[in-house]
Amino acid sequence: PESARFISLIKKHCPKARTILDIACGGGKNDYWLKKRFAVTGVDLSPQMIAQAKKLNPRADYHVGDMRSFDLKKKFDAVFFNDGIIYMQTGKDLLKALKNARRHLKPGGVMALYVEDCKERFEESKTSVWRSRSGGYDITYIENDYDPDPRDSSYEMAFVYLIRQGKNLRIEHDTHTAGLFSLAQWRKALKQAGFRIIEDRPQKLGDELVQLLVARNTV
Repeated sequence: PESARFISLIKKHCPKARTILDIACGGGKNDYWLKKRFAVTGVDLSPQMIAQAKKLNPRADYHVGDMRSFDLKKKFDAVFFNDGIIYMQTGKDLLKALKNARRHLKPGGVMALYVEDCKERFEESKTSVWRSRSGGYDITYIENDYDPDPRDSSYEMAFVYLIRQGKNLRIEHDTHTAGLFSLAQWRKALKQAGFRIIEDRPQKLGDELVQLLVARNTV
């Protein structure tokens, strides 16, 4: 799983890391793997996602909170952002989220994240298709990315789900708005938030090319 890659990176740059904060943890799928190496604390805006994460990882510590403003009043050896940070749609909100992550990170601790889409590599109307089979369901996921206004810092992700169970077909759809920044804007925000970038490289995650960023708390 992709979590293994981030575990390896965190251990590489912070070998003594024992505690990790997973920001925008969702339903806890990454924590299922992170908990094998760290004591896990997770934060997510959705109470439903937190409830699901607790079922999957009952020994982890979970909290409902906004990544820009939550305050757990404790610090961690490492911070992990999965793809949830893409929902920061303005430079102001991105900086708030990164500063809050640093406030929860011990001096010298590391934060790992990846930039799923950036202005340099954004493909207008790119369409991706995935398929999964589990629990009697055969699900096809279709995602289309579209930027209605290239002058701003956001874009639209439209999803269609074809859900088959036996001979029955159900079709669901959803639309999300995510942030879209240049890599220079990401690097500037990290530095403004008090981080020093220690890894910065393109990386394949499945079929996607993302920008992998690892930063250290300079405070």
